[in-house]
Amino acid sequence: MALGHRRLSIIDLETGDQPMTTDRGDWITYNGEIYNYVELRDQLRARGHTFRSTGDTEVLLRSYQEWGTDCLSRFNGMWAFLLYDRRRQLVFGSRDRFGVKPLYR
Repeated sequence: MALGHRRLSIIDLETGDQPMTTDRGDWITYNGEIYNYVELRDQLRARGHTFRSTGDTEVLLRSYQEWGTDCLSRFNGMWAFLLYDRRRQLVFGSRDRFGVKPLYR
C-alpha cells in the first residue's frame, strides 16, 4: 500500500510535517483545516494528551485516539485524511461532509 498527498503548509510550518506519527505507531496523512482545532486541543489536553506540534494535524490524530470514529462529529472544517491505527491494524479514512477536500483511491 502507498499513500500520498500534497500539502500547502500554512500553519505549523516547523512541526507539522506529514505523514505524522504517534508514539504508539499510528500515523496520518491529511489535507484540510479543522477550524475548531484549538478548542479540541484544549479538551484533549484536559484529558491528558500532550502535543509536539501546534497545528490541526496532531489534534485530528489525538482526537481519533481519544474518541475513535466518533471524532468526526466534533470536527468543524474541511478535510480529507487516511489514518493508520496500528493496534487495530486498520486504515480509517474520511473527508468533510460536503466533499470540499477530495479523497481518491
